[in-house]
Amino acid sequence: MNLPNKLTLLRVILVPFFILFFYLEAVPGNFIIAFLIFVAASVTDALDGHIARKNHLVTTFGKFLDPLADKVLVAAALCCFTDRGLMSAVPLIIIISREFMVSGLRLVTANEGVVVAAGIWGKLKTAFTMAAIVIILLFCCFGIEEKFRLVSDILIWISTGLTIISGGVYLKGYWKYIDTDK
Repeated sequence: MNLPNKLTLLRVILVPFFILFFYLEAVPGNFIIAFLIFVAASVTDALDGHIARKNHLVTTFGKFLDPLADKVLVAAALCCFTDRGLMSAVPLIIIISREFMVSGLRLVTANEGVVVAAGIWGKLKTAFTMAAIVIILLFCCFGIEEKFRLVSDILIWISTGLTIISGGVYLKGYWKYIDTDK
């Protein structure tokens, strides 16, 4: 297993630890630990792709696991936020639905030998959503999440808007593989 794939796998492994510390209020500084874990996992997302492309280490395993790892990390954080009342369930449902749609689209196109690569809108959506999660986690670290709920809501809804746009772009770009019943 090459280094980029190890970094991607590390991202997946870090998710349960993020969840554990997010909820482990008996541990002093639990939100700080959860924040650091999330940041470390997010950094692996930037590093694994960069290293893979730079060193020609792109693998089928990496193409499979990298987007899955991103989805698991982001979904875990957003589910935790929803459970704690830090965000509405509506954006969570929209974001997760888009992820299912794109994953399904990837399965359909794979049968045709076509790889649905991450586009600029998908990358922007992922980067913005991870940044929004980091900011909300910072609010939690300082115990000011309720004071900045409006800021959190705006960030999450921008993420949701980017999610809808990127999902629409993917759907439009690969519609011919779905609409084959003419």
